[in-house]
Amino acid sequence: MSDMSMLINGLKVTAEKAPPSSAATRSMAASPHAPGGFAADAVMAVEAAAEAFKTWSETGPSARRALLLKAPMRWRRRRRNSSRRWPPRPARRHVGRLQRDAGRRHDPRGRLADHADQRRGDSVRRAGQSGHGVRQPAGVVLGIAPWNAPVILGVRAIATPLACGNTVIFKGSENCPRTHQLIVEAFADAGFPPGVVNYITNAPVDAGAVVEAMVAHPAVRRVNFTGSTKVGKIIAMTCAKYLKPVVLELGGKAPLVVLDDANIDDAVNAAAFGSFANSGQICMSTERIIVDQKIGDAFVKKFAAKASALRSATRASPSRWCWLGHRHGHGRALQCADRRRARQGRQAGLRRQGENTLMPRPCWTM
Repeated sequence: MSDMSMLINGLKVTAEKAPPSSAATRSMAASPHAPGGFAADAVMAVEAAAEAFKTWSETGPSARRALLLKAPMRWRRRRRNSSRRWPPRPARRHVGRLQRDAGRRHDPRGRLADHADQRRGDSVRRAGQSGHGVRQPAGVVLGIAPWNAPVILGVRAIATPLACGNTVIFKGSENCPRTHQLIVEAFADAGFPPGVVNYITNAPVDAGAVVEAMVAHPAVRRVNFTGSTKVGKIIAMTCAKYLKPVVLELGGKAPLVVLDDANIDDAVNAAAFGSFANSGQICMSTERIIVDQKIGDAFVKKFAAKASALRSATRASPSRWCWLGHRHGHGRALQCADRRRARQGRQAGLRRQGENTLMPRPCWTM
């Protein structure tokens, strides 16, 4: 029996506990062991978060900060117990990130308020007039994080709203539901009250209905999505339909421009880092390289040599480049390479390395 579950109002909800009429459909989740929630589960999570908001929003910033600082320790313990799933170096880095986020204070540069003290606001004074704006928690926040940086983006989707006095519904990725569950469990282990952090997973076929059910609910006041531009457009239209404020962090086609007076070696190193770091699974990754024709041939030669020398990461050496740990992404990358090969004559293709990793070779549009 799988140990994976959703978390609603502090209670674990699994596929095994689903009503008989929905148990078969729940098994359609991308991971064969993750429960596939429905719109009814999503609404239940929203209502739990809305009820918890009544008391959590009145919890003082010091108490919120104390719980947030406990979460990294619980995460470290969870990670240690699941060490076979985690390369040690990235795990340690994510613990440090959570500790830094929990300890931040508000200042004019926009960091977190000493965990969002709602009593602190901004005053405006004019001749014969004065005004004072008071900051207060918004309500229930829906956070949706992707698979390609699951811990750092998952933590961000949860910790920041919590610090500001909001409650959270975290919708995990169907490609890494266990990783996202570990994050939620760390927050629960830290002592956050039931309903403050809720976790939903779903089958890909049900994603639209599950997300819309949460966005449409009056208690959901903010939406935060990090992911593809294609899905981001759908999220944006859904939020517009219900007039819900939304923050979107999407992908793009960021260009790198190399002028004729550039140091070619430096430019090659920058291009390789921008293109291949995290297998290019970064929203601001270098997707196009535009090189001045005067140095084009020299740049291409050095860049090709640099890219060919890169090696995919392994569990023993996670600090290497080009770790693509997603079977669906593997097929997608091959499809993109085939399309580009059909359109361009200078596409070198992709070299397979292992079952779930790819070693990109350079492609150029000169």
